[in-house]
Amino acid sequence: MDVFEAAKSVVSPSNKMLEEARSRQLRLTKPPYSLGRLEEIANRLSAICGVVPPSIPSRPALAVFAGDHGVLASGVSPWPAEVTTQMIYNFLAGGAAVNVLARRFGIDVKVVDMGVASDLDPAPGLIDKKVAKGTNNLATGPAMTPGQARGAVAAGFDVANELVDSGYDILLIGDMGIGNTTPSAALVSYFCDLDASVVTGRGTGIDDDLHAIKVAIVASSVERARASATEPIEVLAEIGGFEHGGIAGFIIGAAFRRVPVVLDGVIANASALLAQAICPASIGYAFAGHISREPGAIRALSKLGLDPVVDLNLALGEGTGAALSFGTIAAAAALLGEMATFDEAGVTEK
Repeated sequence: MDVFEAAKSVVSPSNKMLEEARSRQLRLTKPPYSLGRLEEIANRLSAICGVVPPSIPSRPALAVFAGDHGVLASGVSPWPAEVTTQMIYNFLAGGAAVNVLARRFGIDVKVVDMGVASDLDPAPGLIDKKVAKGTNNLATGPAMTPGQARGAVAAGFDVANELVDSGYDILLIGDMGIGNTTPSAALVSYFCDLDASVVTGRGTGIDDDLHAIKVAIVASSVERARASATEPIEVLAEIGGFEHGGIAGFIIGAAFRRVPVVLDGVIANASALLAQAICPASIGYAFAGHISREPGAIRALSKLGLDPVVDLNLALGEGTGAALSFGTIAAAAALLGEMATFDEAGVTEK
């Protein structure tokens, strides 16, 4: 199905199941609300799954959406573009931080080539959805054409459906792309209506001079988008990256299939703002894996209405925060399903 048609059919998670889950939480052998946000996570899983207690996610897949960015030519990062390709091969070989965490939690890692500048050799775990070999420089004009933007969203939607069809029951998001915090800041600035200086961070670590250049580029590109774009896809085309479109489609695909999806850091957060603009109900299926220390992350999550599962001061990307949060999300579901009620345990209530 076409992603934009599918987006129209996505409905919010079941409020009836949400209330039933809350009621069950109050009957479990614990003081009311003593499990804190674990209760909220389990309740939301019940609403997504449409049953109380919810099924415990047991087959997680983490998709690392990768792309290169023309804006790198304007000096927004000290890292060269070829690092994107080098890190992709590191992911595929199992040597990155996210691979270590994924092995610990039984998560399958896939790498989605959305727009890497080089030709990648076929490999197990690599999904080829390349729209083009990197975006254009958003500092000087649109990052991509509207057709490419639509294609990126459609590709991410297809990846979500392919993974769910393969039996995965929870989808996690990662990213890789040197320079991708610049379009992320631009998307957050646009969708949250915030000044570039508020949402633009230092990415992989840049000095004051580079940061000033980055802020100026974000500000001017967002101003251009506000003057010319009238639809979310046009915003993506002006100031986004191919991985942002892919992640947005991935979120919509998860919602379409009624499967929970876990965001990572600021790149995923910015992409979720795009998904929200295209399909508002899709965010009901999303969990914020963590809160990145990039300044745009907390602003994006506020607009999305999501609270982070963990807060460990991470700023790596890759899906590390999403991977770390998976065990907590699964544990929350297990607690709601496996704890005894006061009646079952013969425990006197207050």
